[in-house]
Amino acid sequence: MTSQPGSQRAAETTAPATASRASSRSLYGLDWFAFFVADVQTGWGPFVAAYLRSVAWTQLDIGLILTIGTLVAFALQIPAGALVDRVPAKRFLAALAVASVSGSALLLAVWPTFSVVVVAKVLHAIASCLLGPTLAAISLGLVGHSLLSVRLGRNARFLSLGNAIAAGAMGAFGYFFSNRAIFLLTAALCVPTFVALAHVRAEDIDPDLARGGIRPNERRSSSYIFHSLVHNRPLLIFASAVFLFQLANAAALPIMAGLLVTRLPETATLILSICILAPQFVVVAIAPWVGLRAQSWGRRPLLLLCFVALSIRCAVFAATSAPYLVVAVQLLDGISAATLGVLVPLVIADVMRGSGHFNFAQGVVGAAVGIGASLSTTLAGYVADRLGSATAFLFLASAAAAGFVLVVALMPETRPSQSADR
Repeated sequence: MTSQPGSQRAAETTAPATASRASSRSLYGLDWFAFFVADVQTGWGPFVAAYLRSVAWTQLDIGLILTIGTLVAFALQIPAGALVDRVPAKRFLAALAVASVSGSALLLAVWPTFSVVVVAKVLHAIASCLLGPTLAAISLGLVGHSLLSVRLGRNARFLSLGNAIAAGAMGAFGYFFSNRAIFLLTAALCVPTFVALAHVRAEDIDPDLARGGIRPNERRSSSYIFHSLVHNRPLLIFASAVFLFQLANAAALPIMAGLLVTRLPETATLILSICILAPQFVVVAIAPWVGLRAQSWGRRPLLLLCFVALSIRCAVFAATSAPYLVVAVQLLDGISAATLGVLVPLVIADVMRGSGHFNFAQGVVGAAVGIGASLSTTLAGYVADRLGSATAFLFLASAAAAGFVLVVALMPETRPSQSADR
């Protein structure tokens, strides 16, 4: 089927007008949808292991459940992106994903048996693979390429704000009620999430633009799509850079957590809580600024900033585990998180513009993220056991430095020219 010229023209030339028309309802609805999506996802973080442990699960069974979830999420990254491209009704997919997260939380709370928890974890993994691409697709479909960087900055702000508030609220629920109550709260949070999503008007979302825009007569076979991605050099370089970032980043805080528990057992939990929450507030503060600078400076300088911040953080971790310095340098994680949170969907939208496969490419980069994070914890853990934590942090810092060199040497600037950015 060929896209209509009118739809093409509306998608590519009137995005600012669309954003203006939608701003009173759809864009604010998207703000709060991002906020509540972060809320419902927070319940599936470290609280899962704590809850299962409280109902007499063994560490082996808990680890097996977490591994199943990780493997399913990794396997479904690319298919989920392709599905988001294929289905025009992005709000329906988003609502389905939210319902799956809520239902899986309810299953976990009510029937914490092994088979039921496996089903719940698989449902949650599927939903997680859909939520990221649908949020980015709806954003692009609402505002177009010219305003996407600013929109992604707002998304990152509300996601981090939701994470921080939900973590505190769920921790309080667990303390005053029970660990089970955390998942009942997670299930209940689907209601405001649906309300926020309902405020995003379907007619404001251009379905072709939400796929990255489609040039007339360019809907191709699956083999052509795969071939075009494999030969998309900027996309492959960017995916490699993101892989190196995750290779350097994912294991940094867990290894530092192990050090703190060993050296400061009485205060380690408090220090780690601050290390997790403080970067979220940095993201809240600077994410909109990152979105604006991505448009004025370009994408490449900000990507380099990510790797500089990560390299410094790992190098300082190698030198000291003093609590005040650890907390201070962990704020750099907020800079990296805000910058990468904006840049990942933004650069993908740049390099896939006009292809109609924006979300499929998000799945490819998401797979690179998963591989990098998995290898990070395995390799850095091995180095830490054999050669010590300081050497492990230096290994992570060298991976970050390699990412910096890759971006300097090979990564092109993907920001469209002003004449093209309409």
